Amino acid sequence: MNAPVYLDNNATTRVDPAVLAEMLPFFTELFGNPSSMHHYAAGVAEAVQLARRQVQSLLGAKHDSEIIFTSCGTEANNTALYSALAANPGRREIITSVVEHPAILAVCEHLEKNEGVTVHRIPVDAKGRLEIGAYQAALSDKVAIVSFMSANNETGTLFPVEELAVMAKEVGALFHTDAVQAVGKLPMNLADSAIDMLSLSGHKLHAPKGVGALYLKRGTRFRPLLRGGHQERGRRAGTENVTGIVGLGKAAELAQAAMEHENTVVRTLRDRLQTGILQSISHCFVTGDIEHRLPNTVNIAFEYIEGEAILLLLSRAGIAASSGSACTSGSLEPSHVMRAMNIPYTAAHGSTRFSLSRDTTDADVDRVLAVMPEIIARLRQLSPYWGKDGPKATPDFAPAYA
Repeated sequence: MNAPVYLDNNATTRVDPAVLAEMLPFFTELFGNPSSMHHYAAGVAEAVQLARRQVQSLLGAKHDSEIIFTSCGTEANNTALYSALAANPGRREIITSVVEHPAILAVCEHLEKNEGVTVHRIPVDAKGRLEIGAYQAALSDKVAIVSFMSANNETGTLFPVEELAVMAKEVGALFHTDAVQAVGKLPMNLADSAIDMLSLSGHKLHAPKGVGALYLKRGTRFRPLLRGGHQERGRRAGTENVTGIVGLGKAAELAQAAMEHENTVVRTLRDRLQTGILQSISHCFVTGDIEHRLPNTVNIAFEYIEGEAILLLLSRAGIAASSGSACTSGSLEPSHVMRAMNIPYTAAHGSTRFSLSRDTTDADVDRVLAVMPEIIARLRQLSPYWGKDGPKATPDFAPAYA
């Protein structure tokens, strides 16, 4: 039996053993509520503050008080959008992109349909790059917040969020970035940035699920999403998830130490996987911006076959990959990211994302390269749009994207 290969790290990562070891005492002997006044709370409160400083350091933030712990990246995203509207009632417009994660797009849709907020959804080009001209045209003194992801979860394509934030400041709008996929993979220096808010999620950087954080630049007008107790300086009510917060802090420390590895060793493994697939399999191509993307991510569209079938056969071979975002899998339609980039219908269905981590090895890449040609060949033999000499004519039912 071959050892299992996990290449779905953009969906979630394995909790690092050092992170787990840091967390364990807070399930047992260090179980106090950090908000209490007795000695059971003191060490726990100190651990929470240490985690806050560890996350601050990873983000390059100026103050540890700028870190608000949340339950996940989705909560952080929701908080940023709702806070911006509540804190700036004279502004009722939001700017975002068509390729954002559902944790942004679903909130924008709700605000648009139910609360009369105007949402500008900026398109992307064939490489997933933001149409800057359309963004500039949407900016005005009516915009409460601009929210663009730092890195796309499906393709890894990076947005120039630092420059986009400066443009938002020129019209007095707040700027938020969903950096869930970028934090821990790319160096950050928020102290010298125009970014007002940033969301991150623990389980994307080898911390447990159920913990995240919102960076809030000091001086930014803010309204809490959750109200109740005075935790997190009154900005996020609810007893702190101490074990998760401690784990996130340790994971942030480890990610900062592993940043060079992520951008050298992991990037090299990703490139070797990409090159090997493109050289051994015809009629496939990389989606997104290959010059500006995460070091761990490659999304390859295989023409004339279904991505779900690819994943099934990969899974049978002990290899985990993805057809895109775990939050949108299960649909027979191409993802909204593939549609936004106008990936041909015959290829969008076969898009497969491989996302590596610092746990990925050369042997993992070798295993994928050994099985992928056979898997693709087998599926194409079953495809009604593939003949013995290659692809047949484009299917008549293939729609044009809106």
